[in-house]
Amino acid sequence: MQDPNLFIGIDPGNSGGVCATTGRLSVCDKTPGTVADMAKLMLSLLDMGTRPMVVIESVHSMPGNSGRSMFTFGTNYGQWLGILAALHIPYIQVPPTTWMKTFGAMPKAKTARKNHLKHLAQQRYPDLHITLATADAILIAHYCFTRHKLNN
Repeated sequence: MQDPNLFIGIDPGNSGGVCATTGRLSVCDKTPGTVADMAKLMLSLLDMGTRPMVVIESVHSMPGNSGRSMFTFGTNYGQWLGILAALHIPYIQVPPTTWMKTFGAMPKAKTARKNHLKHLAQQRYPDLHITLATADAILIAHYCFTRHKLNN
């Protein structure tokens, strides 16, 4: 496989996002509501580069989450994996702790951690409109980009 020139991060959560970066140009969006729109979004991101690499956050159920919430989350996750497979896009699944530790210490409380991640994304990509929905995805895309550059 040739070196990738497009790095995509996917936060498959119910209110997650998708971001792509070439290292110079970056695009972020909230995860669309339908699988057809998810596929269209992925196809539009592919216009940014010819050799994509994707990191999708690999997650699991959490204590305290409702069954309905986890089913929806699992559905989103599976739909993203299906879209990537159908489009023959190489990807790796990375647990949140793995990509987050590359950005230093994180607050333990969820709200404080989410706000901290948004702040980190805004520092790195000041020209992008970063929201709580897209912050994780842009940092996952950044992790994908830097991980590849460090390994080559």
